[in-house]
Amino acid sequence: MGCFLRIDWGTAMDIKVKVNTLLELLRTEQRSTFPQALQFKERAPNRWYDGVPEYLVDIYDWAYVNPKWVAWLDQNMVVRVLLFGNDARLMRIYLDEIQPGMKVWQVAHVYGDLVQRVAARVGPLGRFHLTDITPIQIEHGCNKLAAFPWARVIRANAATYDSGADYDLICSFFLLHEVPEEKKYQIVDHLLECVPPGGKALFIDYHRPAWWQPVRWILKGVNAWLEPFADALWQHEIQDYASCPKAFTWCKRTFFGGTYQVVRAVRNS
Repeated sequence: MGCFLRIDWGTAMDIKVKVNTLLELLRTEQRSTFPQALQFKERAPNRWYDGVPEYLVDIYDWAYVNPKWVAWLDQNMVVRVLLFGNDARLMRIYLDEIQPGMKVWQVAHVYGDLVQRVAARVGPLGRFHLTDITPIQIEHGCNKLAAFPWARVIRANAATYDSGADYDLICSFFLLHEVPEEKKYQIVDHLLECVPPGGKALFIDYHRPAWWQPVRWILKGVNAWLEPFADALWQHEIQDYASCPKAFTWCKRTFFGGTYQVVRAVRNS
C-alpha cells in the first residue's frame, strides 16, 4: 500500500546535497585508500576476513568488512543520510513490534544505536539475539550490547543459523538488498522456517520508488555503482522469495514514495 507524500522540495534538495557529498567523499576516499585497504587485508586476513563470503569482500569491503571504514560509518548520522531522513520512522516500526519479554532475532548488525534500542525494548525478561557474518560487525555489536546481559551476539550465516529458540519476532533490517539473488531465497526461507505458529518475520528494506519520487534517480546511480543486488527488490516482492508463502499471512506497506517497504509475515496457527 503506497503512502501519500507531500514533498518539501527544499528539504529534498538538502538531502540530495548531503547524499551527493557523502558519495563524493566515499569515491575520493576509495580511490586514495583502496591500496592501503588491500595491504591491511593482507596483513591480518584471519581476524577480519576469515570466513567472510567472497561477495562481501569483493563488493562491500569498504562498507562492512574493513575496520577503518566501519569505524567511520557506524554512527546514526550516516544511517540518517543514507535513508534520506527515514531512519527514525523505519526503526520505530520495528521497535513497535517488540513487547517486553519477547524473544527477538535480528539477522544482521545495523549501524547506529538500533541494536541497543532493540535490546532495551526486549528487556531482561526476554532474549535478543544478534547475528552477523563479519568479525568487525560482531565486534561492534558486542561493544554496543555489553550492558544488556539478556542479549547475545553470534557470528553466524543468516541463511543457516539455528539457535533452537522459538522466536516471537525475527527482523531483517536492510539486509536483503545487499545479498545475491540465490542468498535472498535462502535467507527468506530460513527466517520463515524459524518462525513458530503465531510468530512473525519482519522485513524492512528498499522498494521500487514511484516514478515521481526524486530520490529514485539517486538510488539508480547508487545501485549501479555500489549496490549490484538491490535492483532485484525493485522487480520482485519479498514474498516471492518464500517457498511456502501460503503458510503465512502477509502484510506490506511502502513509505517515502515507494522507496522503502515493510513486509510482515505472520505464521498461521
